[in-house]
Amino acid sequence: MEILKIAQEWARSEVFSTRFFIIFAILFLAGSAGFWQLGKTELAKAYIIPLLVAGVLLMTIGLGLFFTNKARITQFEKAYNQDTTTFAVSEVERAESTLKEYITVFKVVPMIIIVAALIIIFVNAPTWRAIGVTTIAMMMVILLVDGLAHARIEAYHKQLIILVKQNGN
Repeated sequence: MEILKIAQEWARSEVFSTRFFIIFAILFLAGSAGFWQLGKTELAKAYIIPLLVAGVLLMTIGLGLFFTNKARITQFEKAYNQDTTTFAVSEVERAESTLKEYITVFKVVPMIIIVAALIIIFVNAPTWRAIGVTTIAMMMVILLVDGLAHARIEAYHKQLIILVKQNGN
C-alpha cells in the first residue's frame, strides 16, 4: 500500500507542477496581447508572434502533462489492485526511463538557449531578436519546471527501489 501512496503522491505533485507551465503560458499570451495592443516600435511589434507561439507551446505542454498525470492517479490504484508486484516493477522501469529522458532535456535545452543568445548577438533584425529573447525565456521556464520535476522523480525512484527491496518484489 505504501507503493501506491507514494505513486499517487508523486502524480499529485506533477499535476501541481504542470500548472506552472499553464501559468507561464498565460503570461506569454498576455504579453503577446499587450504588445499587439500597445506596441508602438518595430521591436515591440516583433514580439507578438514569438510570444504567442511560446504561449501556445507552453499551454500545450502544461495541459497535456496536467491531464496525463491527473489520469495516472486513478490508473495507479487500478494497476496496484490488479497486481502489486507488476505495478511496482513497471513504476520503477517508468521512473528509470523518465530519468534518462531528462538527461536529454538538460543537454538540448541549454544548447537551444546558446543558439538563441547567438541570434540576439549576431542578428540585428527585430523579429529575430524577439525570437531569440522569447526562446530563451521559454527555455528558462522549461528548465525551471523540469528541474523540479527531475528532482521529484529522482526521489520517487529512490523511494520505489527501497520499497520494492523491502517487499521482496
